[in-house]
Amino acid sequence: MLSFQDAIKTCFRQYAQFRGRAPRSEYWWWALFVFLVMLASQIIDGLVIAPLLGLPVASTADGTPLSSILGLALLIPNISVAVRRLHDVNRSGFWLFIILVPILGFLLLLYWYLQPSYPGQTKYDS
Repeated sequence: MLSFQDAIKTCFRQYAQFRGRAPRSEYWWWALFVFLVMLASQIIDGLVIAPLLGLPVASTADGTPLSSILGLALLIPNISVAVRRLHDVNRSGFWLFIILVPILGFLLLLYWYLQPSYPGQTKYDS
């Protein structure tokens, strides 16, 4: 099981690596990291950047520049770790597109992300 710091380092080290496997701990520590980073950036956007731009505090009317930049910067590693997590449960990374099916797609991906690692060799191992 990876620690929080090890999982974050691994995800950044494998920024755009779509081959291989990501254990459950790596995926969920990364998800927590992204959630906390995006929460902090939203707070900074609302309380610091919005007033500097002459907008009311916590205004999102003209966007959230810091959150947008961070969201774009974290998009590729998010997709990468999600695909590697699917590989870890012996599923193709193309199953990620099931998220386009409302509600059911999200629930199916969540179920797979919660599953333990496939015990044997998979065709997705590096």
